[in-house]
Order: sequence, then C-alpha cells, then structure tokens
Amino acid sequence: MSTALTDLISGCKKGDARAQEKLFLEYRDALYTTSLKYCRNVEEAQDNVHDAFVIVFETIKKYKGAGSFAGWMQRIAINQAVKKYRNKKNEQLTEDPSWFSVAEDEPKWAQDCDLDQLLEDIQQLPDQYRLVFSLYVLDDHSHQEIAEKLNISIGTSKSNLHRAKVLLKKSLANKLMTKPA
Repeated sequence: MSTALTDLISGCKKGDARAQEKLFLEYRDALYTTSLKYCRNVEEAQDNVHDAFVIVFETIKKYKGAGSFAGWMQRIAINQAVKKYRNKKNEQLTEDPSWFSVAEDEPKWAQDCDLDQLLEDIQQLPDQYRLVFSLYVLDDHSHQEIAEKLNISIGTSKSNLHRAKVLLKKSLANKLMTKPA
C-alpha cells in the first residue's frame, strides 16, 4: 500500500473531511462501475455508491490494512446492493416460458457484443437473476457463496444463472438481428 493511501486512510479514520473527500474522488468511479453490475439502473448505482461510502466512512476504523483497500470497499458496495435486494425480495419473480424459446440458429452475438449494451441488458434482468449472474460470472463467486449471500439454495442459484444467460443471449441475439447492416 502506498504512503499516500495509508495517509488518506489514516485521515479518514480521524474523521478528516478533506481526506474523506479525496478518498471519495479517488474511488467513486471504481465503486460506481462495481455498482452498475448489481443495480437496475444508473440512479440505483449512484445511490449504492453513496450508501457504500457512508458505510466505508463509518467502518474505516475496522480496516486493518490486510488485503486490498479497493477490494474491501468493493465488497462493501456489493454487499450493500445485495442487502437492498434482500430488503425488497418480497417482489416475486414471474416466469415467462417465452424467455426460454431461443432459436437454434442464432447469430454469433458474442463476437459483436458491445460492452455498454451488455451492461444495459444485465441491468434489465430480474433482480435475482442479475445478482446471481454478476456474482458468479463477473466476480467469480461460487454457487455456495451466492446461495449463502442471497439466502437461496444452490440449485436456485444455478437455475437463476442459467435463466440469466438465456435472457441475455436472447436479448443480444434480437438486437443483432435488428441491427442495420
């Protein structure tokens, strides 16, 4: 860890507003990018970054310097997004069988994939599918870890991942078919 970062963390532990501002400016984009993977839209991601920084500043005294500081903050942002999902989990997922009718001869969409479009499509997934997909594919969590974090079974995690992939594949394939040549 660099001396500058150590000094910044030390200042934040003391409640120094300037150190907090510098820390925020230094890491807001990274936490925003992380939040976009777990939130439904830009506004939710911005709220998540704000809430994550509140937690960072409240708990920074617990950070002992072990491991990556950026990783510690990213875990806070991810956990905050998951917590928000759990709090509104009362909304039931509705299953539409048409989601799973993917054509056999679909285009090779992965080669033409626009990352901004993929992120937008991920944000449009039902909440639980989006969280499972992001945790498993983007952040390398195991189904066991996801099941514990979201309070679901391992089988549900696997099923949600499969359904998320099917929805993303169908969405991207449809966009490519309607894309002007």
